[in-house]
Amino acid sequence: MIEYIQVPNMNDSFSRVILCRQEYLIRFMYNGTCDYWSFGVYDNNKKILLQQRKIVPLSPLTHFDVSVNIPQGIFGCFTNLKHVGRNDFLSGKAEFAFIPWEDLEEWRAKNEIIR
Repeated sequence: MIEYIQVPNMNDSFSRVILCRQEYLIRFMYNGTCDYWSFGVYDNNKKILLQQRKIVPLSPLTHFDVSVNIPQGIFGCFTNLKHVGRNDFLSGKAEFAFIPWEDLEEWRAKNEIIR
C-alpha cells in the first residue's frame, strides 16, 4: 500500500511517520536559492539514517539504497510537473510517498512485470 506523506508548509521540518511497522523521522528541507525540496530519514533520536537528497519528480529516490536501517521500500514524488517548487506540495500539484518493497513485489507479480 502506498503511504502518502504530507510535506509541511515550512522550509525545514521533521515529520514523525510509521513505515514498515517502525517509527521514523523525515526531515523535509526547502532550498530557496536553488528552488528545490530535499528529504532525509532519521531515527527517533535524530540520528541520520539517510542523508538529505533532492526530491525529483517521478524518480525512485531510494531505489539503490540497500541499508537495513532505512525503511525497506522506495520514496518518490508523484506529479505531472517537471520540477517541484516551494508551494507544489501545499497546492496538491505534487505528492510525496513511500511504497514498501513487499507491496511493490506483489504488484509486479500480479501484473506480470519482470524486475
